[in-house]
Amino acid sequence: MIDVRSVPRRAGSMIEKAWTLETPDRIGAEMIGIPAGGEVAFDLRLESVTEGVLVTGTVTAVAEGQCGRCLDPLTQDVSVYLTELFAYPDSETDRTAEDEEELERIVDERIDLEQVVIDAIATELPLSPLCTQDCPGLCPICGVKLADAEEGHGHDIIDPRWAKLADRLTETDGDAGEDGDR
Repeated sequence: MIDVRSVPRRAGSMIEKAWTLETPDRIGAEMIGIPAGGEVAFDLRLESVTEGVLVTGTVTAVAEGQCGRCLDPLTQDVSVYLTELFAYPDSETDRTAEDEEELERIVDERIDLEQVVIDAIATELPLSPLCTQDCPGLCPICGVKLADAEEGHGHDIIDPRWAKLADRLTETDGDAGEDGDR
């Protein structure tokens, strides 16, 4: 929550604020996010406009997670640019908003950036993060990390629909070696 009483209610007046805080809860997706207790840095400008306070600036943090292919841990710098209007109570913007949730509002001379920041960071983070763009992932058969596997790592697996035929061919090949006529 930011107290906006320090922003004069004259259009064009502004103040700049910079601070860092720890997140009480994790912000982000399942595979990557800013951990609870992670630091989030704010560098914002609060500008008085006719209808409210326009908040612009950057929010930065370090996200932690795991690669979506090989499951190795990773970190990623996150920086989002915010532009959000917080409407004064009973302003024309406040009165004409069709949806209660479509507009951020100033309540008791304070603005709440929490949901704005959560939404901005969530859209910036990848759903399936990668440790490197060319990460080969894990072997689907044995689970070994393919980046660390020996050259030509692979498994001879027969499709179960062809397994019976393969067994017959193996038997036939073995029989051919005995009398050589087949």
